[in-house]
Amino acid sequence: MKLKGTTIGEVYGPAMEIKDQAEADDYFEQLVQQSMEQHGKTREEAVAMNRSNLGYYAGYYDNETRERVERLFKCAHPIFGSIAVKGPPTPEQAFKMGQEMGEKVKREKEGE
Repeated sequence: MKLKGTTIGEVYGPAMEIKDQAEADDYFEQLVQQSMEQHGKTREEAVAMNRSNLGYYAGYYDNETRERVERLFKCAHPIFGSIAVKGPPTPEQAFKMGQEMGEKVKREKEGE
């Protein structure tokens, strides 16, 4: 699968359909290269950013897709953590985590 497009959906959406480790590895390398070439990221920055983004994007899908994406791309949701370790959050837990994240960001901005 070749990386196409520039929107979040165009870039990360195809990854949600991948079921093969070799294909996932190839697609991830394309994501990393794009981040380095188009956004001036170091390899380390590109790897971290894309793992975080993949984990976050997979959170909008069903639990089966999220588990597969986290496993194939060696990532986890940046707020909920790994579904394999923590399981899926309840709606109440997700809401609370979102509130806590928002409060943390607000405190950080106030401290600038």
